[in-house]
Amino acid sequence: MASSAKDDYTCPVCQDIFKTPVILSCGHSFCQECLQQCWRSENTQECPVCRTRSSIADPPVNLALQNLCESHLKKRNKRHSSRSEEICSLHGKKRRLYCVKDKQPVCLVCRDSEKHLKHTFRPISEMVSPKKEELNTALESLQEQLGRKKKSKMVFEETVKYIEYQARSTKHQIKQQFEKLHQFLRDEEEATITALNEEEEQKKQMMKEKLEEMNTHISALSHTIKDTEEMLKANDVCFLKEFPVSMERVQISQPDIQMPSGALIDEPRYSGNLPFRVWKKMQDIVQYTPVILDSNTAHRWLCPSDDLTRIMFRGHMVVPDNPERFDHYYCVLGSEGFNSGKHTWEMEVKKGGLWSVGVTTASNQRKKLVFYDSNVWCVWHDADQYYEESGFRVVQALERVRVDLDYDRGTVSFSDPLKSKHIHTYTTTFTDTVYPFFRCYDYIQILPSSLQ
Repeated sequence: MASSAKDDYTCPVCQDIFKTPVILSCGHSFCQECLQQCWRSENTQECPVCRTRSSIADPPVNLALQNLCESHLKKRNKRHSSRSEEICSLHGKKRRLYCVKDKQPVCLVCRDSEKHLKHTFRPISEMVSPKKEELNTALESLQEQLGRKKKSKMVFEETVKYIEYQARSTKHQIKQQFEKLHQFLRDEEEATITALNEEEEQKKQMMKEKLEEMNTHISALSHTIKDTEEMLKANDVCFLKEFPVSMERVQISQPDIQMPSGALIDEPRYSGNLPFRVWKKMQDIVQYTPVILDSNTAHRWLCPSDDLTRIMFRGHMVVPDNPERFDHYYCVLGSEGFNSGKHTWEMEVKKGGLWSVGVTTASNQRKKLVFYDSNVWCVWHDADQYYEESGFRVVQALERVRVDLDYDRGTVSFSDPLKSKHIHTYTTTFTDTVYPFFRCYDYIQILPSSLQ
């Protein structure tokens, strides 16, 4: 039976495994080189077996037979390699024991040699099961790590899409504002768009590099897992011989790639206060809003307006959970922080609604429930008295609120500008940059101020 199987892969001319087998019209196959040598020596194109004349000088390759031969050679080489691993290269004896200290299979002669003096030995069959269990445990950890990285990759891919969306949305806003300007401002529009495109490409490139790095990690882990799974299928001696190297590979742990801070488009840089930047040219038609919202910090249930001066409670928005964004309180920060000077801004709030406005430090935590624990100076209102907020509670229902920040004197004052009535003043010593913040369950509109 074995002889018959061997004949299936043997060339009738050279009596060896086929090398690039070609097939004749009569159905017989030969090595390509063997057939050509026969034809040259006999000066005729006849089949060396049945003597049927071939009309084709260059017969086609028998791909099916070639694949079978390659598979047969791989299996034969693997069997030979496996048998050679079972034999001790020093003494020519079969490896039956496992040296616990050296972590290698050995033969009986090795056991009695000086090299293994006072070493502990175990039967190979006794060591395979616990070692496989140990390797399987490490393999499970690798598979979990691979799963985490694949999930992170999906998050990063969605972030790239969101960056593209931000870029499109911001470009649209820029164009709307530039349409209000005269022709001599077209150069300014082009310069702004160019800067946005550069940042978009920079941010996308940064995310793509992170994705490439993640793909590299995933590929390396996949290869390690595949090699380890193959190792677990090897014979006992091969497995134990390669176990230390395999174990070392699977124990290598690469840190998870984190979402970088500042990965999103800096929208306020392009669309925020754009008319004011060209105020000297267009004083008669522009308005200046003293605080522009940073949409990258807005809770996912808040929707900023296109010009970033109004925030509305709209329900769940599909946005990345980037490090700058609030994830519990329905808050958003202003885009510009203050570390000196006097600053004033007014906002319209829904009369009787739930809102909270004030300033907070740049370093204050925006995740979880700790935002109001420290470094927040604010006033708040809730007509239903359902929420108990930190800060100064405003009892009366207001339509507008004014904030006056004097950083150098360390004061934050709140007032009702419609009634010119003072509400509350905080006195402190600022040591960090502070940002305006806004929290609402309805809407807050930041109002433009006079250029004078």
